[in-house]
Amino acid sequence: MKRLGIFLALISIAGFCVVAQSTHTTDMNALVAAAQKEGQLTVIALPHSWVNYGEMIQRFHDKYGIQINELNPDGSSAEEIEAIKANKGNMGPQAPDVIDVGLSFGPKTVQEGLLAPYKVQTWNTIPANVKDSNGYWYGDYYGALAFEVNTDIIKDVPKDWSDLLKPEYKGQFALSGDPRISSQAQMTVVAAALSQGGSLRNITPGLKFFDKLNKVGNFVPLIAITGTVASGETPVTVVWDYNALADKDKLAGNPNIAVVIPASGVVAGIYIQGISAYAPHPNAARLWEEFLYSDEGQLIWLKGYGHPIRYADLARRGVVPADLAAKLPPASAYAKVVFPSLEDQEIETKAIVDGWDKVVNVNIQKQ
Repeated sequence: MKRLGIFLALISIAGFCVVAQSTHTTDMNALVAAAQKEGQLTVIALPHSWVNYGEMIQRFHDKYGIQINELNPDGSSAEEIEAIKANKGNMGPQAPDVIDVGLSFGPKTVQEGLLAPYKVQTWNTIPANVKDSNGYWYGDYYGALAFEVNTDIIKDVPKDWSDLLKPEYKGQFALSGDPRISSQAQMTVVAAALSQGGSLRNITPGLKFFDKLNKVGNFVPLIAITGTVASGETPVTVVWDYNALADKDKLAGNPNIAVVIPASGVVAGIYIQGISAYAPHPNAARLWEEFLYSDEGQLIWLKGYGHPIRYADLARRGVVPADLAAKLPPASAYAKVVFPSLEDQEIETKAIVDGWDKVVNVNIQKQ
């Protein structure tokens, strides 16, 4: 049971603290009835392999009989928000009810009036500093960035960021998204910056690193996905540890995948949930959030290697299955992990959006 301490240690590193809140009660029978009357939930940018969302979606459907409409599974955080903006007043299938985006997108989305407040019944067990006090958004899970490497092609697996500059990786490395719009890709630039002597608020070394990576011919300007890693088109990428570990399970040795937490520049990132202020199915959206933040939903994320935001509460109550805890990476791999604050991420996002074209000047193409 020693590994049960991994996520508690990460929470301590992050400075998370659970602060008692007033009890939040919902008439669940009434909510279920209202959601079932609506009959549908529209989600966006939820690949089934991402923190086990495939099982999450299926279990929700099986439990409540609500159809789930899935939009743009491989979309970015920015594309999720744009989908809300583009579908204000649209009650059709292209309007998302809920979003799952990077932490840095939360405040701006609230300022623009795009989210509706709602506090789930387990609200008091979500750490206070990773949720909006009025319930407009709340952290759902987090992970640390890791190298995902196709070892059938790459025999000398990179152990740190500087390794990626070696000649043997020519035409081998790609980002998992466009840093101008993708949280995962933005945090990758931040991690590179830390490894190159930068800081959470000095991202220039990270941008210069990718400029150098491009100039030596190692950077492939394509968005890496599981298929391109497996095919060898982009055999090295950087993704959240839960995505890399899920890919390793999914590919099952065809090809073989190594998952490496780099020796330096170890960055963790939190994603958040929110309900669209223009949701066509507001009750189904609320029921979805209740399911995600229930013990059942949190353990589904854990099964997909995501670090669920309520892990401290789950561990204290002894409800984390031993077999799930045993599959987690060793705590020592996360000894140097850094959690950017919301303020850090706002500065980072602006620096990367403003600086990518100026410093790196590479357009990254979708598959």
